[in-house]
Amino acid sequence: METLPTYILNVSCPATSGIVAAVSTYLARNNCYIAEMAQFDDDFTERFFMRTVFRFNPGASTGIEALRDGFAAVAADFAMQWALYSTARPTRVLLMVSKFDHCLTDLLYRHQKGELPMEITAIVSNHLDLRPMAEREGIRFVYLPVTKDSKRQQELELLRLVEETGTELVVLARYMQILSNELCQELAGRAINIHHSFLPGFKGAKPYHQAFERGVKLIGATAHYVTSDLDEGPIIEQEVQRVDHGYRPEDLVAIGRDTETVALYKAVKYHIERRLFLNGNRVVVFR
Repeated sequence: METLPTYILNVSCPATSGIVAAVSTYLARNNCYIAEMAQFDDDFTERFFMRTVFRFNPGASTGIEALRDGFAAVAADFAMQWALYSTARPTRVLLMVSKFDHCLTDLLYRHQKGELPMEITAIVSNHLDLRPMAEREGIRFVYLPVTKDSKRQQELELLRLVEETGTELVVLARYMQILSNELCQELAGRAINIHHSFLPGFKGAKPYHQAFERGVKLIGATAHYVTSDLDEGPIIEQEVQRVDHGYRPEDLVAIGRDTETVALYKAVKYHIERRLFLNGNRVVVFR
């Protein structure tokens, strides 16, 4: 049986009546079959979010570009921010590392097994330790050592590489270097970091209210979008592991590695499958 191309339509807009009806009616009128639809109405921000997976019915005369052009009128009626993606095209991803290899190893393995539909444009590092791993996989390795004096110059080189390769997502897979405010702004919404603990740590009154404001998911390793506020970016995924008095420090390190790899993998997967919507300082995740 022939597999028809599948597309993803992501929409966010002010919450109001008729959004779902307008989108589903438009797709139906253009001979599309909706395979999956997820939606969320945030009462606090009064924003509406929707992810729709669809394909054309056999024999449909409308093409994807015509569909895209026509949807602009629907989007205008609801002041939508929207994007249309083809699942056939893998996301172009650049990986950044330092000396720790566990997150990189996991992402490369999952990519090889087809769990991550992405094209790795390059592996960038401020150290040479993981160069053999990149070369073994036939992936371009770019060495950008960072010092206090060279930091901005190397970040500009990174941005040039992102543009040159058409990179859509930058993944900090235990890249142990603080990014400048300027670089964080340049990569806003398209750079994911893994932090080796639960974020954030809440102090003072109403900690649960603070947790809600930050969109906390679980306790453990935290994958989040990069912002200029160090380790304060919108939280995408968190993983938890339980330990007790019998665990030695080296046991905790080993468990931590596993927790980090799982949290980062899920965050990258959600992003490249277009399941994430930024909602202020929180993230809507359609799993």
